[in-house]
Amino acid sequence: MPRATQHPKADSFNFRIDPALKAAFTQATEAEDKPAAQVLRDFMRAYVERRNRKAFEAEARRQSQAAAARALDPQSDEAQSLREMESLLDADDFADEWKA
Repeated sequence: MPRATQHPKADSFNFRIDPALKAAFTQATEAEDKPAAQVLRDFMRAYVERRNRKAFEAEARRQSQAAAARALDPQSDEAQSLREMESLLDADDFADEWKA
């Protein structure tokens, strides 16, 4: 017999919760006419997305700081790239708009 829904079979996630919190959460989801399980799945997705974004930002910050540290060495590729960008901006008619 074919499945009645398009969603693949999923695992269950069981956990203990304070009865008062469960009642308040159920009341809140019913007031918005949303299934409690769907709201919990949305919370879980948002949590994972937020964690992934924080990890990405931390890695980007680490890489930026490492590149900035390497740029302090005048012989580094990073310092050479910065000098090339500065010369391009100096040659540009709009260079004054980009300088602070």
